[in-house]
Amino acid sequence: MTTSRRLADRKTAKFQKNITRRGSVPETTVKKGNDYSVGPVVLGFFIFVVIGSSLFQIIRTATSGGMA
Repeated sequence: MTTSRRLADRKTAKFQKNITRRGSVPETTVKKGNDYSVGPVVLGFFIFVVIGSSLFQIIRTATSGGMA
């Protein structure tokens, strides 16, 4: 298989360019903030409901003598 000299030079130049460019990734200027998938208010409300309902169940069980 015969390859033209010009094509071979173009391929080697492209290869060398990729080698010298590798690893020089620019730093991002915009820093990512702490993105929460769930808002802190919603999470706090969920915890309040879970703890509140468990406390309500404990109080209900204690006042009924354990036969709820």
